[in-house]
Amino acid sequence: MFIYPDWPAPNNVRAICSTRVGGVSSNGYNSLNLAQHVQDDAKMVQQNRAIYQQKSFMPTAPLWLNQVHGISVAELSSSSTEPITADACFTKERKQVCTVMTADCLPLLICDQAGKQVAAIHAGWRGLCAGVIERTVAQFSQPQQLFVWLGPAISQAKFEVGQEVRTAFIQQDLKAANAFIAQPNNKYLADLYQLAKMRLAAVGITAIYGGDYCTYQQSELFFSYRRDGETGRMASSIWLD
Repeated sequence: MFIYPDWPAPNNVRAICSTRVGGVSSNGYNSLNLAQHVQDDAKMVQQNRAIYQQKSFMPTAPLWLNQVHGISVAELSSSSTEPITADACFTKERKQVCTVMTADCLPLLICDQAGKQVAAIHAGWRGLCAGVIERTVAQFSQPQQLFVWLGPAISQAKFEVGQEVRTAFIQQDLKAANAFIAQPNNKYLADLYQLAKMRLAAVGITAIYGGDYCTYQQSELFFSYRRDGETGRMASSIWLD
């Protein structure tokens, strides 16, 4: 039902990623859809969110972000309440659960080596190109001492984009060309994982883990917007015990 990051995070850091397995939704949302903004039954989603919270032993309910493919980063505290419009969140407080939802976009979970701060990022190509990773990492005092886990996203083999996407990345970094494979009709296969790793390396982060799933191809495990159109969302969460 869940994926647990394989990374050397401090003992007080808890991190988890849901799959599509283990919930109560049906049809295209089968079964652990955690998103209320799709056309799933709201009561089913609430049940799924309760299952996610209980089965993962979260200390408090996640604060669900209103994600808009932007670069806003929200700081979560005990006084935080929904709705929060942002595509990343971080906290220095214990028991505050940072969560993002995805269904092809890349979720990143971050913690510092001291176990004093954590963050979660939702990075589609737009947010990635616009700097959501850099904006989030800037909330940490020592980027070189961070651990980053790359959660389930669409793989390069299934992520076809137009020339404008490649151009947008190359205008910022010529080396980004290495993350694109040319296809017919001015299309390219883009590697979200590689693009994220390049961005992380540019801000001094080398301890990067994960990045070995494909939401599109692993249909039994993951929702995929590009594969199915109307579909559910997984969640990636991190918090301090």
